[in-house]
Amino acid sequence: MNKTALIAMSGGVDSSVAAYFMKKAGYDCTGVTMKLFQNEEVGVSREHTCCSLDDVEDARSVAFHLDIPFYVFNFSDRFEECVIRRFVEAYEKGMTPNPCIDCNRFLKFDKLYQRAQELNLDYIVTGHYARIEKDDTSGRYLLKKAVDADKDQSYVLYTLTQEQLSHTQFPLGSMTKQEVRKIAEAQGFVNARKHDSQDICFVVDGKYGDFIENYTGKAFPEGDFVDQEGKVLGKHKGIIRYTIGQRKGLGLAVPEPVYVCSLDLEKNQVVLGKNEDLFSSVLTASDINLISVPEITEPMRVKAKVRYRQKEQWATVTQTGTDELRVVFDEPQRAITCGQAVVLYDGDVVVGGGTIDGVG
Repeated sequence: MNKTALIAMSGGVDSSVAAYFMKKAGYDCTGVTMKLFQNEEVGVSREHTCCSLDDVEDARSVAFHLDIPFYVFNFSDRFEECVIRRFVEAYEKGMTPNPCIDCNRFLKFDKLYQRAQELNLDYIVTGHYARIEKDDTSGRYLLKKAVDADKDQSYVLYTLTQEQLSHTQFPLGSMTKQEVRKIAEAQGFVNARKHDSQDICFVVDGKYGDFIENYTGKAFPEGDFVDQEGKVLGKHKGIIRYTIGQRKGLGLAVPEPVYVCSLDLEKNQVVLGKNEDLFSSVLTASDINLISVPEITEPMRVKAKVRYRQKEQWATVTQTGTDELRVVFDEPQRAITCGQAVVLYDGDVVVGGGTIDGVG
């Protein structure tokens, strides 16, 4: 009997080519698109999102082309609870969340994985650029960077558990985007030249503050911009509209560039400073997940990154509790931000990661 696979098809070219590879490899494939929200409910236009009706039809077209069954699963309640609500609550706490990580964690590799288990399917398959290998020595499944460094998505996949990794495949991990598009064109896929989704799928034009106010029905009041000594420099437009390291959009007439260095929720103040004020060497993280090792029993040399597009940097990590990490960088890092993820690497292998909850 053939192995079976549930293909998460977003309507984009990557997941379509992933489906093609699994079908070519002899798997009995089923395509599925997750319905995560109503565009009209969150005010999102169809352009540059991953959840439009056009995307569903593109996924359906590719599934028909490949002669595999196709379904749409409505996970909108789960998405609102575990992605949108967490996103809003993080900003209300002065943090900067990463909803793409939450979507992978709670939707693709949790809710969708559970559905695959209920349907007795062997694997979840996505178009992510990353690799999974089993280490015969330790018996653990490893998450590794994609061969194409420019497309590597291992950062947003660090929450994958051993069980999930053992039932997941990433067929594109050893390919470049150019190779993927060529295959899609050769197969006549309708989305071969389709743009990649941009920004956060449920937020219009990156206007996070507007979305949060519309979603919560709350107005976030103006307050003071202050410098490091507490001197008032001007008025901000609501503390949810600012994140650490931000320079643009402050609307201040000052003699030299200033940046958001911290947010004081109690005083409703946005604290500004110079670029050099943004650098820190130490962070703490919680809500951790370790992949290559079950625990970190002694200080470990790693490379770490604190945002998706950052190049990882040398650091020493110590596990300070069952769900706590302390990371000390060799060189100070710019704009380490609470709510973002720190992900640890040993060469191409993801050691694990967690949510940054302290900087110092």
